[in-house]
Amino acid sequence: MKLLITGAKGFIGSNLAAWLRPLPEYQVYESDRTTSAQELARAVVEVDAVVHLAGVNRPPVAAEFQTGNVDLTARLCQLIQDADRPIPILFASSTQAELDNPYGVSKRRAEAALADYARQSGARVCIFRLPNVFGKWCRPNYNSVVATFCHNIAHDLPISISDPEREMQFVYVDDLMRCFLAELQAAAPGGVQHREATPTYPVTLGRLAELLHFFRQSRQTLRIPDFNDAFSYKLYSTYLSYLAPDDFAYDLTKHTDPRGSLAEFIKSPSSGQIFVSRTKPGITRGNHFHHLKTEKFLVLEGQAIIRFRHIHNNEVLEYRVDGEDYRVVDIPPGYTHSIENVGSETLVTLFWASEIFDPEKPDTIWEQVLP
Repeated sequence: MKLLITGAKGFIGSNLAAWLRPLPEYQVYESDRTTSAQELARAVVEVDAVVHLAGVNRPPVAAEFQTGNVDLTARLCQLIQDADRPIPILFASSTQAELDNPYGVSKRRAEAALADYARQSGARVCIFRLPNVFGKWCRPNYNSVVATFCHNIAHDLPISISDPEREMQFVYVDDLMRCFLAELQAAAPGGVQHREATPTYPVTLGRLAELLHFFRQSRQTLRIPDFNDAFSYKLYSTYLSYLAPDDFAYDLTKHTDPRGSLAEFIKSPSSGQIFVSRTKPGITRGNHFHHLKTEKFLVLEGQAIIRFRHIHNNEVLEYRVDGEDYRVVDIPPGYTHSIENVGSETLVTLFWASEIFDPEKPDTIWEQVLP
């Protein structure tokens, strides 16, 4: 399919182009504000469909709502009709088309121009009235509260919230791309059809800010979001895209003692925590058991013996592990356990624990493994 994207350099357009570029069944023609009327006319002769994303939503003067939304859409429809090609058009409108503000009125009039085109040509017009779309590459401090909050919080700048209880509807840009592709691939009759972008997420501004501040603090707390919550998962991905290029890396707090060093990496209330250690040759860590907490040990470098003993008997079990093998050892409750570096080099071990360590309730009871 040969597809023309208007507004291809904008937030939604650049995401759509990135989605389509790897798909061999699509040949994408891109149009933006630098595209001349002649170039646009040549493109509509070639393509099989148009995704019309170009428009304005915060111009310096209100008159540009008419020229940038209504007139542009009418001109695009006329170019297609002049080429005598009743090709389908997918249009990104806005839920504000239901309102009587200048932007909403211009979007409603653009929809009317598309309806005229569908009626006169018999072509299909698919209209999405979009809520607040968020995701990577959206311009901050313009018309997106998510982009603005992400940028400012990622750069330690203040944000302003007039009403923390105000609820807004959000849709993630990749979910929108799936909706667009489904419509482009659908066999549908001519005429005007209205579609909704799904799924949407109702979120208050206070909750949005709370989540983003949680993400910013996660480098210190080591706590990651609850990825079972789809909105948090998608918002976290969006937030990371607003980090400054020199802010991708951060240091962990390293705890050092005569045995070596240890650093906590990730903590999750639902998934426990991950930490890593370096242990000197001949040193043993552990010699404790847990009632509920479980762990997994993965030696990454070096050689070790992991020993177990059920606390009610004296039988010692041994597992030899080597960093070359990527072998995971489960630590069940009720077994006192230890790990000894039996190699000549530093032992590097990755640990996972089923719960975040709580010094008030450690569930870690000292008991020597070797009786």
